[in-house]
Amino acid sequence: QVQLVESGGGLVQPGGSLRLSCTASGSIFSINVMGWYRQAPGKERELVAVISSGGSTNYADSVKGRFTISRDNAKNTVYLQMNMLKPEDTAVYYCNTNGYGSRWYNSWGQGTQVTVSS
Repeated sequence: QVQLVESGGGLVQPGGSLRLSCTASGSIFSINVMGWYRQAPGKERELVAVISSGGSTNYADSVKGRFTISRDNAKNTVYLQMNMLKPEDTAVYYCNTNGYGSRWYNSWGQGTQVTVSS
């Protein structure tokens, strides 16, 4: 079983920055894709950004040029640097990863709240 622990959420003013972190632990043999998703009140969960084991990235159009995803494979950790935050970025942000441990896994973090407001 693989557990994900997220940190770094909070309250920030429009135009500000936050950095989210997510560390995987447990029975891990390999980590494939790591990513961030978000869910705003009354909306469905949506992809924010993902990064492959080789470092290839993909972003939602709404965050391109403002958010940067990165990973530290030695630490089993994925980061999301969020700049120029907007009120519409307000949501619960979830970390996700998949790969092989004792078997194939697809794990989610507990979520961290990001609120952008003046």
